[in-house]
Amino acid sequence: MGKNIDYMMELVNEYLLGKIPRHIFELDFETEILDRYKKMVREDRNYAEYFYDMLSEYGVDVGDGLSDTEFKKLIRRQYKKVKGIAEDGFW
Repeated sequence: MGKNIDYMMELVNEYLLGKIPRHIFELDFETEILDRYKKMVREDRNYAEYFYDMLSEYGVDVGDGLSDTEFKKLIRRQYKKVKGIAEDGFW
């Protein structure tokens, strides 16, 4: 992938590994996705759009009201979907 996509994947991975607390992750994720999304699209449009859909719209954005455990499970599930596309491709 490209450096911006790799950075965002690593940010999510660090949260899942417990290196970043939830509140910091949520703030960093929102800041970084806004800053890097256009660059991610230039690196790989399909992957960037899928990443955004899975981890932003159906991940972080729907996390309000979830416990920390539920939120981490949601993000882990979404991350695995995105990682699976990276390994298997779109078609």
